[in-house]
Amino acid sequence: MDPDLFAFRVGITGKVQGVSYRAWTRYQAVQLGLTGWVRNEDDGSVSALIVGTSRSTSIMLARFRDGPPGSKVSAVDPQPMALDRAPDGFVIMRTR
Repeated sequence: MDPDLFAFRVGITGKVQGVSYRAWTRYQAVQLGLTGWVRNEDDGSVSALIVGTSRSTSIMLARFRDGPPGSKVSAVDPQPMALDRAPDGFVIMRTR
């Protein structure tokens, strides 16, 4: 993967399902030029993989804390990831 790109696996907890959090995340990610995915988890949380520049990933991590209208984010847990290559595009995945 390009050394100028950063990847994070992010867990988001709180009231983040049933409030269009995944669609909002995809919109924000596309606007920032990020690639990756977002999905609901069975435990009521949301998980995402974001890949992009230092600036764009930092902005997205801050936006995760705010979330869309109707959400109430309790915690955002970003874990740096080492990837061989960046994913193409940004997709909403189905629950595991």
